[in-house]
Amino acid sequence: MTPEEAGQRLVALLAPVEATAMVSGGQAHARATVDVPAFRWRAALLAARDDAELACDFFDWLSAVDELAEGFDVVAHLWSTTHRHGLLLRARVPRATPTIDSVVSVYPGAAWHERETHEMFGIDFAGHDDLRPLLLPPEFEGHPLRKEFVLASRVAKPWPGAKEPGESEAGGGRRPIRPPGVPAPGEWGTTPTPAGAGGAGEGPRGGTPARPVRERPARPAPGARTPRTPPTSGAPASPEAGATPAPAGDGPATHVEGGQPDEGGTP
Repeated sequence: MTPEEAGQRLVALLAPVEATAMVSGGQAHARATVDVPAFRWRAALLAARDDAELACDFFDWLSAVDELAEGFDVVAHLWSTTHRHGLLLRARVPRATPTIDSVVSVYPGAAWHERETHEMFGIDFAGHDDLRPLLLPPEFEGHPLRKEFVLASRVAKPWPGAKEPGESEAGGGRRPIRPPGVPAPGEWGTTPTPAGAGGAGEGPRGGTPARPVRERPARPAPGARTPRTPPTSGAPASPEAGATPAPAGDGPATHVEGGQPDEGGTP
């Protein structure tokens, strides 16, 4: 069964209740995704489990997504061990009264996930009688995965790394470490400095480039080269252009320059 067929099958099972099917992901990760009303949440998971064509007998996970003013999306992923296909179900609950039916009676493995979602998002699961804290201490106040929740560590101690612009006023930061052999950015022009980096010479906010560019002397025009200085006495003279080195032997050293023999030599 393709993801499109799985989604449409669940929509047909929930009729006449309106549900919307789509496909999320792609290729091997494509999943049928069905948005159902919150009051049909438990019925949708029960239909996915008991229908012979869907046969989603394995509960994978359950969590939520904070959609701010639009509320929370409760999300559950099911899997069929016989047909080898997955099914993603979503239901939206209002932010003012985030309550939805528990599915522990359908999938007992959802108990741990509902406790965590209740603790992190503040969503109540009607029918779940053990929504005690799972990960946080009992005296903890608030729901950390809500988007308006401010992390206490950021309030008590500024973030030294300044991971985001304006996130910390602690200043400083570490200089970026370059691999061996890679020149500093200032050697190839002025580049922007990451926010919070306090290293000088890394861009416009760091001041001047890390290493001043060396001025190279102007190259002489063709034909205007300066003459070579003659060698000093006692130093071996270098062969001139166009000269042919003398052959090795005991006789007098001769060389031909411009096609004419030297004095005392043979042509």
